[in-house]
Amino acid sequence: MPRPIVAMVDLAALASNLTIVRRHAPQSRVWSVVKANGYGHGLSAVWQGLQQTDGFTLLDLNEAVVLRKKGWRGPILLLEGFFQPADLEEIDRYRLTTAVHSDWQIDALRRMTPRAPLDIYLKLNSGMNRLGFSDRALPGAWQALSELKQVATLTLMTHFAYADMPEGVEAQMAVVARAGDGLTGPRCLANSAATLWHPKTHGQWVRPGIILYGASPSGDWQDIAASGLRPVMTLESELIAVQSVPAGGRIGYGGRHRLSETQRVGVVACGYADGYPRHAPTGTPVWVDGVRTRTLGAVSMDMLMVDLQPCPQARIGAKVELWGDHVKIDEVAAAAGTLGYELMSALAPRVTVQLR
Repeated sequence: MPRPIVAMVDLAALASNLTIVRRHAPQSRVWSVVKANGYGHGLSAVWQGLQQTDGFTLLDLNEAVVLRKKGWRGPILLLEGFFQPADLEEIDRYRLTTAVHSDWQIDALRRMTPRAPLDIYLKLNSGMNRLGFSDRALPGAWQALSELKQVATLTLMTHFAYADMPEGVEAQMAVVARAGDGLTGPRCLANSAATLWHPKTHGQWVRPGIILYGASPSGDWQDIAASGLRPVMTLESELIAVQSVPAGGRIGYGGRHRLSETQRVGVVACGYADGYPRHAPTGTPVWVDGVRTRTLGAVSMDMLMVDLQPCPQARIGAKVELWGDHVKIDEVAAAAGTLGYELMSALAPRVTVQLR
C-alpha cells in the first residue's frame, strides 16, 4: 500500500471562493491565478473548479499549453511575459495574452509576424521595484506598443507590495494615476489583498490568487475568517506508530523537546520531504483523531511526532490533519515563520492529490 499521506482538493470550495471574489469585485472580470501548478493543488485539478472564471493567469508557458489542451478556450495571461523572442511563436499559436515589462520585449514583438494581433498587458513598476516600466517610461512604452500592428488590445497592469499591510495602496495608486494619465484602456491592478480590502483598485480585471485557495494574503487566518472563504486543500495522513516515552525522554533529531512526564507520542507519516515545514517548532497545531493537539520536536524528512495527551483514544491508523478545515494552513505557516503561499506551493510531487 502507498504511504497514507494525501492532499485532498475540494473543488466545491474552490468554486465557492471564486463566487466570493465576484461579490467583492462585482464590476470586474476575474483572472484566476493558477501559477506554481495551481498553488500546489495541481493545475489539472484546479482548473475544473474554476471554469466559471473569466481567465487564467500563470507564469509557465508549458502550463498555459496544458490548459489549452485540457479544453480551456478563454483568456490565458502570462504574468512574467515571455523569456525569449522564440516564445512568441507558442504565444501566437495558443493565443495567449502576455505581459510586457521590458524594452527588449517590445522590440521582439515588433519583429514578429503573428497569425493575428496579440493582447498585451503593459507592466508598470508602481513601487514593488520588481518588474515593469517606471512611471516616466511607461507612456513611451504604451505609445510604442499602440503603434504596432502586432498588438490588439493594451491593458495597464501593476502589482501591489503592501495591500495586505497598514501602508495599503495609496502611494502606488498615485503612481498609477500619474503614469496612466491620458492612456485609454483597461486596468488590471488588484491582487488578492486589494480585491478583498481596496475596492478602488478593482478596475476592469482583478487577479486573485491565494484567496481562491482559502488562505489569507496577510498570513493571518482571522483576517478572512468572516469572508466565507474555505480551505481548498486538506493535507491528511495517519499515525503509523505510538511510543510511550518516559519522563525526561527527548523527542526527535537533536532532542529539542524533553518530556516532563511519561506520555504517549504519535508518529505521523509526513515530513519536510512531503512539503511540511522543517522549521515548524514544537507546539505547531495538528488535528489527530478529531482532537486538536501539537507537534513535538524536530520535523524529520518523512515523519513528525505529535502529542497524544489530549487524545488518549488515538491509535495506530488514526487520521491526522496537518492543515485543512480544522487546522488552517496559515496557522501552520505562522508557527514555522512563513506564509501559506510557501506551504501550498512546496507540496512535494510524492504526495498523492485526490479530488473531493
